[in-house]
Amino acid sequence: MEIAENAALVVVDVQKGFEELGFWGQRNNPGADDNIASLIDAWQETGRPVVFVRHDSSNPRSPLRPGYEGNEFKEYVERRRGKEAGAELLLTKTVNSAFLGTPDLDAWLRAAGISQVVVAGIQTNMCVETTARMGGNLGYEVVVAYDATYTFDLEGPFGWRRAAEELAQTSAVSLHGGGFARVVTTQEVLGAVG
Repeated sequence: MEIAENAALVVVDVQKGFEELGFWGQRNNPGADDNIASLIDAWQETGRPVVFVRHDSSNPRSPLRPGYEGNEFKEYVERRRGKEAGAELLLTKTVNSAFLGTPDLDAWLRAAGISQVVVAGIQTNMCVETTARMGGNLGYEVVVAYDATYTFDLEGPFGWRRAAEELAQTSAVSLHGGGFARVVTTQEVLGAVG
């Protein structure tokens, strides 16, 4: 696998509100935060661009709503923001896709001549997957660092419940098998970044 010298790391919604398990439920992949931090470090050490995405929920009950502490980035992400190693973008959104946020991610990437994006963050089957799918639809080479993502148990129609790990795996199969993105491990990405 090759990671371009100007590949952008898109860090999706790594916010304090996702620590409120009473709201979200059971999560998978407890090692995700360490993997996300490793990717940010590698991108900054090599001068590659990093996009920090924040979800500003319009749901007044959501732990991700603006004005509430949960809307803030987790501490390890906040500590890494503002380093001058490479280009950095702060993007906010109210929907699942980072490509429908402010400022315009597609325009920013194209202006910088970036054609490859690596996606990590929260939730695997929600904002990570939607961002990856839309990136693929827009013609980007999308890589998803699977173990640098996590999600939560979820209930759907007909009383169907799915565990977080099952949802994450299903998302990975859909993205990879459907040709939207290449789904890999954090170590594979770090090995290619060099």
